[in-house]
Amino acid sequence: MEKRNFAFDKMNYILLAIGMAVVIVGFILMSGSGSSEEAFNPDIFSVRRIKVAPVVCFLGFAFVVYGIMHKPKNEEE
Repeated sequence: MEKRNFAFDKMNYILLAIGMAVVIVGFILMSGSGSSEEAFNPDIFSVRRIKVAPVVCFLGFAFVVYGIMHKPKNEEE
């Protein structure tokens, strides 16, 4: 039986899933309540929302790019 050569291997999909999970965690860290016209919420300028979350998202996107660029191992049979 002939084996098909796909562009992505199982490991590529695992790396992509991990990267997307990290991006989702970054967006969750970025979320929260905002300010309204009646009350100012200083939490919108917290370190978690303006420094940590964007770095986590960036690392997740970089990991997704690595998952795309990762070359699958060729198994000669």
